[in-house]
Amino acid sequence: MNESIHPQPRWTFLTNHSRVLATVARDPSIRVRDIAAACLLTERAVGAILSDLEEAGYLTRTREGRRNVYKVTPGTALRHPTDGGRPIADVLDLPSAAGPGHNSHTST
Repeated sequence: MNESIHPQPRWTFLTNHSRVLATVARDPSIRVRDIAAACLLTERAVGAILSDLEEAGYLTRTREGRRNVYKVTPGTALRHPTDGGRPIADVLDLPSAAGPGHNSHTST
């Protein structure tokens, strides 16, 4: 696509925090280096974001040998007031804390 005709937008829908969390959700044993590459961030930025997410309760990390293994906490509520406390699982399309078969996007 020609950049002069279709310039790149100056904003995106997803934040770096949501990109990192989604990447970890897809591959819990992913290395920081690989998260950085997937999200087009520096390893230092990814480290800071992972710390933010862990401190806020969105994920935990445990050491297995020489690697970290991450676990997303699907019931953790979104932080923005307009999100009404919806769980992060709704955004990441993870199994929610409500249990199997729960899908808040399905109408009956």
